[in-house]
Amino acid sequence: MQIHVVQSGESLYQLSRVYGVPLETIAATNEVPVNKTLVVGQALVIPITGSYYWVHPGDTIYSVAHKVGTDVQTLAEVNHLNLNYTLPVGLRLYVPQKPRRTAEINAYIEPTGNEFSPHLIQSASDAAPHVTYLAPFSFRIQRDGSLQAPPMDDLYTVAGQHHVTLMMVVTNLEKNQFSAELGSIILNNEQHQNALLENILRTAKQFDFRDIHFDIEHLHPKDKEAYNAFLRKASNVIHREGYLMSTALAPKTSAAQSGAWYTAHDYKAHGQIADFVIIMTYEWGYSGGPPMPVSPIGPVRKVLEYAITEMPASKIMMGQNLYGYDWTLPFVQGGPFARAISPQSAIDLARRENQDIKYDYIAQAPHFQYQDNRGKQHIVWFEDARSIQAKFNLVKELGLRGISYWKLGLRFPQNWLLIESNFEVVKR
Repeated sequence: MQIHVVQSGESLYQLSRVYGVPLETIAATNEVPVNKTLVVGQALVIPITGSYYWVHPGDTIYSVAHKVGTDVQTLAEVNHLNLNYTLPVGLRLYVPQKPRRTAEINAYIEPTGNEFSPHLIQSASDAAPHVTYLAPFSFRIQRDGSLQAPPMDDLYTVAGQHHVTLMMVVTNLEKNQFSAELGSIILNNEQHQNALLENILRTAKQFDFRDIHFDIEHLHPKDKEAYNAFLRKASNVIHREGYLMSTALAPKTSAAQSGAWYTAHDYKAHGQIADFVIIMTYEWGYSGGPPMPVSPIGPVRKVLEYAITEMPASKIMMGQNLYGYDWTLPFVQGGPFARAISPQSAIDLARRENQDIKYDYIAQAPHFQYQDNRGKQHIVWFEDARSIQAKFNLVKELGLRGISYWKLGLRFPQNWLLIESNFEVVKR
């Protein structure tokens, strides 16, 4: 699979000739209307086996092999070159497809109001071939240990058609906020815990869930050990029934990191108790905060490198956002919240506003600025094929279990193509 960054003056017709791929195929793959101009800086995925590399000044066959992550002998052989050959600038080298490794992929899906809209069901159906788990968000714990269920609608059908495992997401959401008080009531009352676990198992059997996923957040720091003890108890009950158990963790960089979102999340304990964990490595840039990438690769790396000192890498799924944000400038704390935007919508917006897409190579994230019809300046940070590939490379480098997406419903066709190019998705 080739990632091509659009240069000034390029068209689908030209790219079709360069790569030998029908124009209509490139357009359909990237959901680009044939009659629309390409955006300078836009990252396209070209559906070819392997990829191409064009020689830059100073390149040698050895340096190119290092850049593209293949061995020099293979690169020389497939391109019929002598190892001592001086590479002319502009020469196109073919880079063979790398072997895919297995990975588990999860995608959360959140209903709008009291239903999954046809758009969300279609989004789930489109993603299902590329995921291991589908996670409707969420089953909300009530103060007596009962559960408030989300609408399930046609998700059973989608999961069954594509051999997807349904993940039962259990949260301490109350009035649409994570509640430390609710968490404390459940974690410190054995009667409520027993009722909760009975309700979880009854619901799992009813809806054919195969993984029970605890996303218990914003707990009182004093409830850290109580949460660990509850997870041990839940693990025994859940595993006895033949289900998997997983948890969601806030993005920490040390065991000493404190605060409402962090203290009660004990990486070492979760790594020992859970079958796997999802680390929420996103929201550095968030709707109420200053403009910046949602998941810059440097901070993501720091969290994951800490995590693998506390638990096996094979238990860790890296969290990944399927969205960006559009901030109004200048940013004012407490001012207007940034608007969530899909990667595909961000490209459409850049096209409408006639803005080139820039790329921050340190953060590994695309962005652009524009002025709206009221004269207000905006900056948009989002995800594209380059930023996603950088995260996939990190998953492979660290030997992680896979990736978990928050959340379906936002158009990002290149992501699913790159999953299939990089990984053999596990189906349970």
